[in-house]
Amino acid sequence: MGIFAVTGLVVKLVLFILIGFSIISWAIIFFKFLQVYRANSQSSRFMEFFWKTKRFDAINEQLDRFAHSPLAVLFSEGFTELKKLMEKGTQKEDPNVISTELGGIDNIARALRRATTSESTRLEKYLTFLATTGSTAPFIGLFGTVWGIMTAFKGIGETGTASLAVVAPGIAEALIATAIGLVAAIPAVMGYNHFQHKIRVLISEMDSFSTEYLNIVQRTFARK
Repeated sequence: MGIFAVTGLVVKLVLFILIGFSIISWAIIFFKFLQVYRANSQSSRFMEFFWKTKRFDAINEQLDRFAHSPLAVLFSEGFTELKKLMEKGTQKEDPNVISTELGGIDNIARALRRATTSESTRLEKYLTFLATTGSTAPFIGLFGTVWGIMTAFKGIGETGTASLAVVAPGIAEALIATAIGLVAAIPAVMGYNHFQHKIRVLISEMDSFSTEYLNIVQRTFARK
């Protein structure tokens, strides 16, 4: 704080920007940690419930228990499309089957793909800010450092001496900008990489669930 108090206006502005980046990055990290933890936890519970229950109507009635699970969202979208297709069948046909001639399976597959894209976008929201912070914060800090060193050399020129007592305070003021830039960037990069990995796993689980869902629908409801 003592060094910050004696820095120049430009370096102070740089430090304020970096501190703002850091605060927002940590807020996003805590938010994404909670979001991804809930998604993983409830998805595991949903899959256990899905394979245990097996009846689509019974599963649909219990979806509120898994509100944060992307797999539950996929099931809901697929089941909604399945009900629509069954309701479109003619009255003389069996209401519990859907015709593949009407593109029923394809309609359900498209609904699952839309849901997967929507959930992927929701899970990846705000991660771009972490990536931006990780890539730009060190350079913003470096700018503050360069500016501070320029100011220090200007002071040397004005005083006409380059003794350690004159140079050291200015260099210290300059380097604090790089330090704060790294403090902002390192957690952002680590958080971004961590959540990208977790989200890729969730997307893979959504793809697998979509395939299993379509197989079950085709075996149970579809007919030629």
